[in-house]
Amino acid sequence: MKIAVTYENGQVFQHFGHSEQFKVYEVENNAVIGQEVVSAEGGGHGALSGLLSKLHVDTLICGGIGAGARNALAQAGIRLYRGASGGADEAVQSLLNGTLRYDSDAHCGHHHEEGHGCGHHCGEDKHGCSGS
Repeated sequence: MKIAVTYENGQVFQHFGHSEQFKVYEVENNAVIGQEVVSAEGGGHGALSGLLSKLHVDTLICGGIGAGARNALAQAGIRLYRGASGGADEAVQSLLNGTLRYDSDAHCGHHHEEGHGCGHHCGEDKHGCSGS
């Protein structure tokens, strides 16, 4: 199993679409056996879900995330735990222990605000980001 966490300075980064790094954990028998920090190689919701798929990630822990990104992750078969916060290592251990605190309703609502700075126009499909 591979678990990725949106990552910044040891913490769960709070905006999936702007993630610059992921910390990826290799898990066997419910224990972390390896981990590495991976550059997001650019940005955008579709590109990020594509990167995670290429890394063979099964599960993502993140903060806020928009509907387009959620859809792209679902299409890639990646299980999502959104609305998490705090330390990345602690979040993974909590997931493995069955005690991860996350908000299944957490989402990125910036697409409904003018000037959200996402790099595209709302409603424009950009590699899995439907603008919603």
